[in-house]
Amino acid sequence: MQGNALTIQADALTIQADVLTMQADALTMQADALTMQADALTMQADALALQGIAKFNWLRINEMLYLKLD
Repeated sequence: MQGNALTIQADALTIQADVLTMQADALTMQADALTMQADALTMQADALALQGIAKFNWLRINEMLYLKLD
């Protein structure tokens, strides 16, 4: 009888450990998702910065061409 109770307790502890492992895995996946979102936002910011630089260069080139025509 006591052996069965110990086996049941061991099984319960194993299940609890498995649940904790799954929770840790879920938290790791959430952290990974947040990292990917942060990376996506960084890439969007970089793209906007490049667009701003391109626009500035375009305006400067047009200004130089305009001044050269006079």
